[in-house]
Amino acid sequence: MKLWLGMGVALVLFSGCNSTQNIQLERKNAQQALIIQQQQLKIEALSKALTSKKQGRSRTRTVVPRTKKNIKLKKVEDNNFNSDYMYPQTRSTPKAKKVTKLAQAETATTTSSMMGKAECIAMIGQEKFDKYTQMFGSESASIKRCKMLKAMRN
Repeated sequence: MKLWLGMGVALVLFSGCNSTQNIQLERKNAQQALIIQQQQLKIEALSKALTSKKQGRSRTRTVVPRTKKNIKLKKVEDNNFNSDYMYPQTRSTPKAKKVTKLAQAETATTTSSMMGKAECIAMIGQEKFDKYTQMFGSESASIKRCKMLKAMRN
């Protein structure tokens, strides 16, 4: 009997608490549903406003088809070669001037190619020469580096 009485009291208490919790949950659900509906209305109003702005800005454009150009191709022949047009430097007067400039350039490169270790050290210093020798692995590579530096300065 005591057991039945305890179970009955517990049932009444839990059922009473449960019903108030259900009511509270239903109220929260109803409030959230209202908030969601209001947000959906705002979204629809904004989307309508955006579509009306887009429609107002857009213009109808007609695309005009391009006109076809009549291109006449020239016949290629082997006998229409003109050396003066293709190679203008082969004329007699500019050729002589170019040759002298090339000869001067060649003499300058030959003198710079004879750069030695002493000249390289005099130009960049012993510390840099040693550094280049260590970086590139040989003295000839550092001398080549000196030649490049000298060419860049000229």
